[in-house]
Amino acid sequence: MTETTEHISKEVNEEIRRFALQNAILHNGKANPKAVLGKILGKHKELRSNVKVLLEKCSIICSEVNKLSEDEQRNELKEKSPELLEKKKNKKDLPELPNAEIGKVITRIPPEPSKYAHIGHALSFLINYLYAKKYEGKCVFRFEDTNPEKSKQEFVDAMREDVLSYLDIKPDMIKFVSDDMNKFYELAEKLIKEGYAYVCSCSREKIHDLRSKGEACECRSKSVDENLKEWKDMLNRKFKEGERTLRLKGNMKSKNYVMRDPIIFRISYKPHYRHGEKYCVYPLYDFENAVEEELCGVTHILRSAEFGSMRIELQNYIKELLGFRKQTVIQYGRFNIVGATTQGREIREMIEKGEVIGWDDPKLVTLKALRRRGIQKETYYKLARIIGLSPNPTNIDWNIIASINRKIVDKKARRLFFIKEPVKIKIIGAPKQNIKIRFHPDNEKLGFRNFKTSDEFFIEKRDLEMLEEGKLYRLMDCLNFRKENNKLIFESIEYERAKGKLNKIIHWLPCEEVEKATVFTPEHELIKGIVEKNVEKIKLNEVVQFERFGFVKLDNIKSDENNEKTYNFWFTHK
Repeated sequence: MTETTEHISKEVNEEIRRFALQNAILHNGKANPKAVLGKILGKHKELRSNVKVLLEKCSIICSEVNKLSEDEQRNELKEKSPELLEKKKNKKDLPELPNAEIGKVITRIPPEPSKYAHIGHALSFLINYLYAKKYEGKCVFRFEDTNPEKSKQEFVDAMREDVLSYLDIKPDMIKFVSDDMNKFYELAEKLIKEGYAYVCSCSREKIHDLRSKGEACECRSKSVDENLKEWKDMLNRKFKEGERTLRLKGNMKSKNYVMRDPIIFRISYKPHYRHGEKYCVYPLYDFENAVEEELCGVTHILRSAEFGSMRIELQNYIKELLGFRKQTVIQYGRFNIVGATTQGREIREMIEKGEVIGWDDPKLVTLKALRRRGIQKETYYKLARIIGLSPNPTNIDWNIIASINRKIVDKKARRLFFIKEPVKIKIIGAPKQNIKIRFHPDNEKLGFRNFKTSDEFFIEKRDLEMLEEGKLYRLMDCLNFRKENNKLIFESIEYERAKGKLNKIIHWLPCEEVEKATVFTPEHELIKGIVEKNVEKIKLNEVVQFERFGFVKLDNIKSDENNEKTYNFWFTHK
C-alpha cells in the first residue's frame, strides 16, 4: 500500500509547521520545503523511507506558512516554539571584549590626516566601529591633527570620502583634536605647577644622549616659577623652533626608554591647515592621546600592536598624573598586505617617478584605489570579522580580498560580452534572430540584454584558432555550429540538443551594434576591444562581469572628435 501524507503523525506535522515558520523567518518570509525536510529527517531517521511523502507534506505546509505575513509567522512561532527564535551565535562574529557592557562601550577611530588610508587602516577602523555596534555603544571619529607639518585638508577630505562614505562608517561624533589646544595648554600648566613637567632648552642630540645614558639634564631642576615663565614664553613665540620643549618628569632609570622624561610639547611655526598661525606649541602623540581618550569618554582602545606596550605605560602614567580614567587596551597584530606598498613616503616617491598614476593607481591598496577598482565595502567588513583581534601579524594576500569580493559582486554584477582581438566569422545557414538574455542568470530583476543576429559574428582570435574540424561548438546563448572543410556550418539553436556533444562554449558579438571598450589592469596594461551595445545600460562606477574575462568597473565614458564613444573599465579581479 502506498503511504500518503494523511499517514504522517500529528506530532510530525506540528514539527514541520514549526520548522517551516523558523525557515521562513530566516529567509524573508519564504520557507523552503527541502530545508524543512532536512530538519525533519535529521531528527527522525526512521522516516527516511518516506522521503517523497514527507517532501510533499513539507511543500503543503510551507505554502500555507508563506501566505502569512512575517509578523504573523514570528508571533505563531513565538507561541509554539520560542526557542527556535533564538539567534545562533555567528562563528565569524567578533570575540567578546573584556570589561564590556551593553550600551557603555565607547571606541575611537583616530586617523592622522597626513596620508591616504589603505586597507590596513580600513580593517583597524572597522574593528573599532564594529565593536561599538556589537555592544550598542558609541564610536568617535577623531582627526589627530596636531602636527602642522603633516596634517592637511586634502587628507581630511580623503578620509571623509574613503572612510566615512565608501566604508559607510557612521560615527556618533566627529572631532578635530586641534580644536582642543587650549585644553592641552591648561593641562600642561597643571603638570608644571604640580612639578611633573619642565621646560627643557637642551638640543635634540643632547636629550637623546642623556636619555640613552639614563641621566637627567640640568633643566630638570628648574623651579616651578621658572618653568611657568618659559612655558608662557613658548606660547608667546619668544623662542625659535627646537630651542625649547616641554618634558614630563618620568623615570630616567626606567628600563622602558619612553618613560625617561619624554617630550610632550614642541614649538612649530608652520601654519596649521585648520587654525592658521593661531597656535605655535603642539602636543606630541602620547600626551595628546592620553588626554583625548578622557575627553572622548573612550572605554576601550583597540589598536595595532606596532604601537608597542611601552606606550601604554607612559600614557597610563600621564592619565594618573591628570586624574583621568584608564581604558581597557587591546592590541592586535599588524595587518600586512602581501606584495603591496602601503608606506605614504614610498607611494609619494612612486608617484614622482611616474611608476603609478596617483594614490588611486590599481597597483595600490589605498582605499581610493580599491574603490576605483570596484572592491565592495562588504568585503572589508567580512575581512575585519575574520581577522578579529588576533595577536599575531596577519598577512593578507590579494587573492583573499578578491575571493571575498567575488562572492559579493557575483550575486549582483550584470554580465556582458567583451572581446579583445576581435575577428569576424561567418556561420553558413545561421538564421536571423532577436535574442533576449538575462543580464544575470539568476536575477531577472537586473533586466535583459537584447541582440539582433544574422550569420556574421565577432569572436576572439584565440577562439577561432582553437576550432577543430568536425567538432561541435556553441555561441553562448545563441546557436550551435560545426567546423567542416574549414567552414563554419550552422547546426541548431537549442542548447539541449547539443548538450554533452559540445567541445566548447564561446562568447561572441553580432557584427552590428558594438561599442569600443578598454580595460585598465593593475599591471598598467590597457586592453582594447569591443563590447556589446547593451553596455549603454550600465551606470558609471558599476561593477559588471565580462564573460570569460573577469569583473570590471565602468570608470568613465569618453567620446572622440567623431562622437564615437569608448567605455573605459578598470579591472577588478578574476
